[in-house]
Parts: sequence; C-alpha cells; structure tokens
Amino acid sequence: MPGTELFGEEEKKEVMDVLETGVLFRYNHDVQRKGVWKAKEFEAEIAKFTGAKHALAVSSGSCAVSAMLAACGVGYGDEVIVPPFTFVATIEAVLLAGALPVFAEIDETLCLSAAGIKAVCGPKTKAVLLVHMCGAAADIDGILAVCKEKNVMLIEDTAQALGATYKGKHLGLFGKMGSFSFDFFKITTCGEGGVIISNDEALIQSAEYISDHGHSHEGDNRGMEPHHMMGTNFRIGEINAAIGLAQTRKLPKILKAQRKHKAVISERLGRIRGVTFRKQCDDGGDSATFFHLLMPDETKARTCVKLLGEAGIGVAYWYDNMYHYIKQWDHVKDLKMPYRMVAHELGLPQDLKTLAFPKSNAVMCRLISFGIRVTWTEQELNTMLDKMEVAVKKSMEKVLA
Repeated sequence: MPGTELFGEEEKKEVMDVLETGVLFRYNHDVQRKGVWKAKEFEAEIAKFTGAKHALAVSSGSCAVSAMLAACGVGYGDEVIVPPFTFVATIEAVLLAGALPVFAEIDETLCLSAAGIKAVCGPKTKAVLLVHMCGAAADIDGILAVCKEKNVMLIEDTAQALGATYKGKHLGLFGKMGSFSFDFFKITTCGEGGVIISNDEALIQSAEYISDHGHSHEGDNRGMEPHHMMGTNFRIGEINAAIGLAQTRKLPKILKAQRKHKAVISERLGRIRGVTFRKQCDDGGDSATFFHLLMPDETKARTCVKLLGEAGIGVAYWYDNMYHYIKQWDHVKDLKMPYRMVAHELGLPQDLKTLAFPKSNAVMCRLISFGIRVTWTEQELNTMLDKMEVAVKKSMEKVLA
C-alpha cells in the first residue's frame, strides 16, 4: 500500500523527536515533552488537509467508528443502516455500541445506494453509517436526500478514502462525523491509528472525552480534571501519531502518483471490449488507491482471477473474501461472541441467514480489484498491464465469440 512504500527519513525524524523527550503519552507532561505534541500536530495536519474544523486522532480506525457512534448518541436498540460490503469492523462497531445493524444493497459505486437505504429505512433507524469503499465516493447527493427525507443522521466511515473528494469537498465532511484509518494497509499509515473529523465542535469534544475515560484534559494534573462523561481508552500514542504526521505530509505526492497511474491503467484496460469499471460519482475525486474491473459475469471474473494469479498478479476477489463481504460472515449472522450483547436480547432486525442481496451479489460476483502502487516505474506498470491484458482478454474469449 502507498504509505508503506514511502517510509523514510521523515518518519524517523518525527519518531526520534518523541523518543528524545521520553513522553510517549499524548496528554500532559507539558514540561518534560519540551513542546513536542505529535498527536496535536497530526490532528492539525489532517484538519488542514481536509478542510475540517476539528480532528481527533485515536488508536485505530475501528475505535474511530466506535467513538463517532457514541458521540452521535447511537446506542441501545438503535438501528443503523450499513453496507454488506465493508471491512467487518464497521458492523462490529455498531453491535458493540448496543445498536442493531440493518443491511442495505450496494450498487456499482461499491457503496450503499440511495435506493437501498430508502428500502430498509424504518421508524427505528437512527443513522446511516456510510462506507466510502475502496477509496472513492458513494452517491452523496442521493444518500443525503434520503437521510433528509427520513430524518436520520449520516455518519461516514471513510477509513479507506483519505484524500478522496466529492465536488471538491473531502469525504468525511458530509455527515455529522467522518473517520479515517491509518492501519498498515491504508493510503497512509502509522501502524495502527485513526482520525475523526467534524465541523461540529461539541461532537469532537464528546469523542475526545469518550476516547480517554472521560478526561477533560484541562490543565496538567492528570486525574484531577473534571469528568463530564464516561469513556474508554481509544487514545493514540505519540509514536504512532508521529509516523502518521510524516505520512500525512506525503499525501499530495501519493495522490498525484496514484491518479497518474490510474489514468494509464484506465486507458490500457479500457480498450478491452466487454469490461467495465467501477461507477464513479466524481472521478476526479477518487483517491485512486484501488482499480476495479467489472467482468460480464461471475464465471468470467473467476476465470480472470485464476489467470491473473498464474501470471503472478495478485488481485482481490471480494465476493469470496472472509472479512469484507457478508456472504462469508457466519460469525456475524450467528452473533458469535463470548458474552451476551444487546443484539442477542433484542434480535437482529433482519434474518441474516436467509436475507438475500441480489443487487449487491450481482456487482460483487463480477468485481476484481487491485491496489495502485505509488512507486511503480513506467516500465513496471506497463509490464504488469501487458500481462493483465492477456489474462483479461483470454477470460473474455467465450463472451466475445
């Protein structure tokens, strides 16, 4: 992934700043840290980059989603509309909040569709947890219209789409709150980390309380500050934040390179008759972290995946993925946890063992994705595309006959 391709002296410098103070904790110890506040700098850098009024760094993207749900008042028995195609952390956060996930269909944006949301929105719906999957925007206009009509909150899980925009506005700023992941497999990384953004100061304040056991961080006497609510430990450490800070400063370079490579890939693979690409709501705003092919049918998709593997090109076939598509989520369908949750008591709103997703399946079974690297040379990219063209065309032969 791009962030891990670009580790260098910048990350080392920021980490050494922290180690030289000996303060790995993000709060307090004002004198000892000698002006080194990497978490605060990280937050400021993200706010500046996205145009958000406020940003809060936490220990993971998963914790960011949990903190957002809590800050927005999502809890016991509330229904939250979620996609069947996402990393399972989205669903876990809803269940661990005491809320109940309600699954809606996706479309060729690879994200929840406005029609899918409207079809399952009911009197108990508290929020739509929109995932901008694989680095690009969902149908923001259509989804906002449904949320307004149904009077439900929009919260954005933007874990995979840092740097992506819609009509010039960064994803994560269309709902009440938005969150990014900085884990090892994201566009920028700090090993483990997450950031919440919002233009609502009160919500960010609540999320900060929640992320640090209710500490209000007033003064430099930890344990003696006022506590306005309960919370837990979602804090990021200064070393993780230091790495995230250095990586965030590289985002313009990363996005420029990815979009350049995406243009080359689009031109080359777009020549192949019968293959289409992911639907883009704002093609120029795509972070270009992934490239997506939509084959004519499942058989051709599976054949193509096999041929690409034989050619030494690794791709994702999400339809079979154990952690990203509901088809394989037996542990979610059976609510397998070592303790009793609210969902066990109230029951899920949908029977996930029998619920069908015909529209989502029709997309997912045809979808092939692969990551776009920043450090490809022109020769490396074209050599890969030569092999891809052969594999894709061969898999299409029967279709074109």
